[in-house]
Amino acid sequence: MLLLQKCTCQDLDMQDYFDQVRKAASSELYYLALAGALVIPDICSGMDSDDGKTNGVKYIAWVNKYLSGKFTAGADHTPNFSGEDCWGIRCGLLHQGRLEPHKGKYSRVLFLEPGKNGGITMHNNVINDALNIDLPTFVLTMVETAEEWLSEVKDTDKFKANHKHFMQRYPNGLQPYISGIPLIA
Repeated sequence: MLLLQKCTCQDLDMQDYFDQVRKAASSELYYLALAGALVIPDICSGMDSDDGKTNGVKYIAWVNKYLSGKFTAGADHTPNFSGEDCWGIRCGLLHQGRLEPHKGKYSRVLFLEPGKNGGITMHNNVINDALNIDLPTFVLTMVETAEEWLSEVKDTDKFKANHKHFMQRYPNGLQPYISGIPLIA
């Protein structure tokens, strides 16, 4: 089984989220890891927008700028995986529990679980009209990409303004609402 290591990035609340997505994958919680990874471009593109909100256009642009180049094929390194492909997977999975994207060039995306295939890793392959991606590789690539993005934008005014609204963990509660009990708010 592939172990996904924790990175030592800036100690922000977002890093806690990234670490939990990574941990879900290394704990074989693949549905949660995949859903958590597909939300990352939403979070990052929202943090990097003027109004702190995201949408499909911003999500697709973030993936095209930061992630697509990490999924290339052929001698010319053509991206196999676009922002539109990722958006289609994200919407299908998060809204209908499907990996039949409503957008993008593939009819299906096949995420291969590790350790169940005799040690063979199949990643970033087009099989007929489907894209095959190694699930831990996808999750780790998404998290590492977001960590790179975070180190690039963490000191910008736009990020700082939006980050103060990001969810966080309160180990002793949040006054005046609940005290003495850990919560996320």
